[in-house]
Amino acid sequence: MEGDSWCGSFFQRSKPYIAMISLQFGFAGMNIITKVSLNRGMSHYVLVVYRHAFATAAIAPFALVLERKVRPRITFVMFMQMFVLGLLGPVIDQNLYYAGLKFTSPTYSCALSNVLPAMTFLMAVIFRMEKVDIRKVRCQAKVLGTGVTVAGAMLMTLYKGKVINFLGSQYTHHPRNYEPVNTNASAEQDWVKGSILLIIATLAWASFFILQAVTLRKYSAQLSLTAIVCFLGTLQSIAVTFVMEHSPSVWSIGWDMNLLAAAYAGIVSSGITYYVQGIVMQKKGPVFVTAFSPLMMVIVAIMGTFILAEKIYLGGILGAILIVIGLYQVLWGKQKEQEEETVEVVTEVMKCCEENGRMETVMEESVETNDIEKQKGEDCKEFRVVIGVPKA
Repeated sequence: MEGDSWCGSFFQRSKPYIAMISLQFGFAGMNIITKVSLNRGMSHYVLVVYRHAFATAAIAPFALVLERKVRPRITFVMFMQMFVLGLLGPVIDQNLYYAGLKFTSPTYSCALSNVLPAMTFLMAVIFRMEKVDIRKVRCQAKVLGTGVTVAGAMLMTLYKGKVINFLGSQYTHHPRNYEPVNTNASAEQDWVKGSILLIIATLAWASFFILQAVTLRKYSAQLSLTAIVCFLGTLQSIAVTFVMEHSPSVWSIGWDMNLLAAAYAGIVSSGITYYVQGIVMQKKGPVFVTAFSPLMMVIVAIMGTFILAEKIYLGGILGAILIVIGLYQVLWGKQKEQEEETVEVVTEVMKCCEENGRMETVMEESVETNDIEKQKGEDCKEFRVVIGVPKA
């Protein structure tokens, strides 16, 4: 029995970690499939529309059925928060990220977007969602871990070194619909343009996490929130696509890689991801959620080697090691912070119980005293009544 309870407790504590690691594998697959689809000529504006249309269709039925009794009423302020969430995530972040991905590569895009934990941590501190006391070791671990993570991502970006061949990767042939990035001057300009777009997209994604955490405080129905945000994102993306794409042919989609990219990205990377992130965020906060994003780059680098025949360099491996070390430091700091908060809550509860116990004792003594005084008053009153009655 004790072993079963220990296993159950361990599984409950591990669920947020398992969920976030699983999401990184989902994101990695999305990057690979999307890169192939974009290289086949699909418009990233249209891809964003189809992606969130699929996400809405997949999540809305569950939200309508499972949360029909617990769905809070939507106020105007709450609707505006949802509207901005649809603008930050589906429209700004994903359109700019897909554009940057098209100009660069999946590995580079993931590497550059790994400044997400640092951006989210900084914004959380500004909005007082994270407390930083640099004198405490746990806060030092979070700050240092975030810096090490960013350093690892920058190392993967700026330093290459010699090529490292994984088992069989040198014999892998890339698919026909994937074209490696050129090395001419125009491609180098596109690489810079793509980097700028990726940085802006990452900033929008960090803002999305912060606003999502704020919205979930008053609107706790995660499935309904996910469905509404995806639906609003679909409408906003349609408007953007009509402005940016004037040819009706861009909307055509068949039973090919484009359909797979839209369905996979919509169901997995939008619908399921928004929902799972919301659940974990309510328990752990936005910094915990974004701390796992560097793992996606490591997964994409390995998958890109075998699927897209991308080269892995020594700098990439060293950067991946730094990312794992930084991630461990951030998670250790968050774990210690949670333990301290638990101890503080238990202490406060015990203190309140002790105070309530003393208060009950005092109240009982006060009640007994009042009863005695009341009894004495009644006796005196009876005595005065007896004395005051004249003799017959």
